[in-house]
Amino acid sequence: MKGPKSLTIVIKLGTSSIVDERTHEPLIDILSLIVKTAVQLHKDGHKVIIVSSGAIGVGLRRMDLEKRPKYLPRIQALAAIGQCRLISLWDSLFGHLRQPIAQILLTRNDIADRTQYLNAQNTIAELLDMGVIPIVNENDTIAVTEIKFGDNDTLSAITAAMVHADYLFLMTDVDCLYDKNPRAHPDAKAIEVVEDISMLEADVSSAGSALGTGGMSTKIVAARLATSAGVTTVITRSSNPGNIANIVTYIQSLKTSVRSITSQPSSPKPGSSGKTSSATTLVDEPISRATASLKLEPVLVAPLHTRFIPSPQPIRDRYFWLLHGLAPHGTVYIDAGAHRALENKAGLLPVGVVDVEGTFAQQEAVRLVVVDRIPRSSLSPTTNTHPANGNGVKLWEGPGLEVGRALVNYSAAEIMRIKGVRSGEIEGLLGYAESEYVALRENISFFRRESRPATPSFGVTVET
Repeated sequence: MKGPKSLTIVIKLGTSSIVDERTHEPLIDILSLIVKTAVQLHKDGHKVIIVSSGAIGVGLRRMDLEKRPKYLPRIQALAAIGQCRLISLWDSLFGHLRQPIAQILLTRNDIADRTQYLNAQNTIAELLDMGVIPIVNENDTIAVTEIKFGDNDTLSAITAAMVHADYLFLMTDVDCLYDKNPRAHPDAKAIEVVEDISMLEADVSSAGSALGTGGMSTKIVAARLATSAGVTTVITRSSNPGNIANIVTYIQSLKTSVRSITSQPSSPKPGSSGKTSSATTLVDEPISRATASLKLEPVLVAPLHTRFIPSPQPIRDRYFWLLHGLAPHGTVYIDAGAHRALENKAGLLPVGVVDVEGTFAQQEAVRLVVVDRIPRSSLSPTTNTHPANGNGVKLWEGPGLEVGRALVNYSAAEIMRIKGVRSGEIEGLLGYAESEYVALRENISFFRRESRPATPSFGVTVET
């Protein structure tokens, strides 16, 4: 796998890959193989990050408990007990191969603050430059529902986006996605490449283990997040970690083959100036589509896996953080004209705001939803009012389309008072004018139209 390009590879391991579901004993044989794979990738010049669940499962074994409790303080206590043992286990296994590791524990609060997000990003980057393999997990000893990531699949996707990873491997107990449940349908077909997640038709009935809650549906959500940030995402079997190196070699070989073909000058067309040009456009196409059109032979046969093609126009850094690092505290409804202005890099003016929902303060994140404004001449009292609109008048119609996130310059109550007016009227209505904009353009980020990678809802129990 040695080559000119150093890759950054994130490997996510669920609880079922780390501890036995029945006995809660650590799966030393699988963990040893993962360690061996990670160290070999590192020796080949690549940077490796492991997102590891398993703290609660290991804590159960340490305290000789049969099942995961429901009482939150008890779960947090087990996470504290188990995390100590888990990182000790990782350190011991990596220590045999003289590979240093580091522990990083995160909650959503740690990345909701922009400064802390950058600090986490810089710390991980420095560890990788030092040749250290970071072991990342959610800090379940203090996390509550409001600040959980939802699951470690989501945490791994955000981590991969944070470090601009090349690959995210979501290790699970099956080889890949199938169009039907292969246990019930022998004719189920493997889904090897996914170019557009919004068009994906796969069986997601595989649920998480009794210790963790990550299933196929959470992995697809994680793939949405990671691919939107330009990260190639792979689902493959955790019991054979050696597949990781083989799959990376396979994909990189395909990319090399495509580039070597597309970099060759094309023949001049009749009537042209005679200058040759490179067919470079195919390089940006999904590998599966490019290889099909060029009829390339695979360099090697890859292990069975599902590969999600990354977005050719990734959302990164501050714009990714706005979309997925923050929990929205409410909704600002805007009209189509405001949406067009925002797409043309203008800020959000109060005249484009139709309505507000929720309670939020200045500099908090909100959802941006485009709606069809009802003309003022048509407004009349109705019983079908929007919950945020207390004057008995419905200001818009239709379901609305959520298009992005914004950090607002005014609170919900303030925006309700200035919505629909010109910026020059703000001071007269509020007695002050913090800004002419409800939200600055630099504080607004849009989802990709082709496949909106929604951040998972809060309140879902994580696997740890």
